[in-house]
Amino acid sequence: MTVVAFMIFPAKTNNFNVESLRGHAVTKALRDTINDIQQKIGKRMYDICLSGHLPDASDLLHKDDTVRLKRCIYSLQRDGLPPITTHNVVDDWSDPVLNSIRRCELFNTVNDKVKVIFHPEFLTSTNPLFGLDYEEFVRGCHLGVFPSYYEPWGYTPAECTVMGIPSITTNLSGFGCFMQEHIADPMSYGIYVVDRRYISLEGSVQQLAQYMFDFTKLTRRQRIIQRNRTERLSDLLDWRNLGIYYRQARAEALKIVYPDYVDHMDQELGKRFNYPRPISEPPSPTHSIRHERQSSEPEKKDEECQTSDSQNDVQKKNLINLQKSLEILDINDDGDDPSIEVSFEKPNFTESEHEHYRTPNENFLEGLNEAVAEQIDQLISKLQDCADGN
Repeated sequence: MTVVAFMIFPAKTNNFNVESLRGHAVTKALRDTINDIQQKIGKRMYDICLSGHLPDASDLLHKDDTVRLKRCIYSLQRDGLPPITTHNVVDDWSDPVLNSIRRCELFNTVNDKVKVIFHPEFLTSTNPLFGLDYEEFVRGCHLGVFPSYYEPWGYTPAECTVMGIPSITTNLSGFGCFMQEHIADPMSYGIYVVDRRYISLEGSVQQLAQYMFDFTKLTRRQRIIQRNRTERLSDLLDWRNLGIYYRQARAEALKIVYPDYVDHMDQELGKRFNYPRPISEPPSPTHSIRHERQSSEPEKKDEECQTSDSQNDVQKKNLINLQKSLEILDINDDGDDPSIEVSFEKPNFTESEHEHYRTPNENFLEGLNEAVAEQIDQLISKLQDCADGN
């Protein structure tokens, strides 16, 4: 297995690297040549099989095709090592990233199991080397590594999470702390949180290296399962949820400036998110630690809210049916005494609504009493009008 590490962040450059542009042009020519030969082989195979014969290798790949492939392969040969950077970095002898690469001897040799590509520029679709947007590039990677020493929030690991890419962050970033607070076992969801607060620097480096090494040992099936789990966390990062904390921070700031400010927003909304540890076994990665389940009190509140919402919907339907079923005050003027006829029709309830009538809750009884009281008031008002008319 070969690990290719892309380092994407801006640095001072003066132009593209000539070797990088040459390598990009050669690989593009090889790809175009193979696609052209592939189409020709398919057409030849179809023609030979259509005539009732089985094709031989010599019938499919002609000599001119072999010559074209040899030319492309020879053009890929180089005397030195491939470049590490895609640009010419200004004062590369003093660049800390390049100096660290030299110190670790990551020169992209043939026998190196770890290849490094330093792209000192943000990605755009107009880039002549990649030709990809940042979102497309991220989706093509397997793991995002963002071991920040301090970051108030950290959009890069959050963007990876939304796109279903596992990422490595730290407990000194807002994103890492947020995930540790709301997820029982972040590692099972593809969120690796490096401890940079309570252990030494060397311990953090060893932990980061162990996380990346464990990720390389995952099978393809385990990586797919983990990516699906990671993408489930996109709801947690939706603005409908994150906006709650923004409004809470705004309310706290207003209270400091204006002590008499009263916040009518429900402060409990920000505590309602809790993702348990996945049930599937074996866990991925293998060193994932099972934490104790967080308090289920917020989840109970969610269930109660959902139950009350469904009950309120049933109550509304019942009251509407009751109001429609009451045909009030059909006054007959025949005779001396006016007679008042009040007819009730049986509501057309569904089976679930009928069951709800048999076991009503307190809220429904209150609403039913109010509806009946209102109808009685209307009835009395009509009676008074009839008495006044006589």
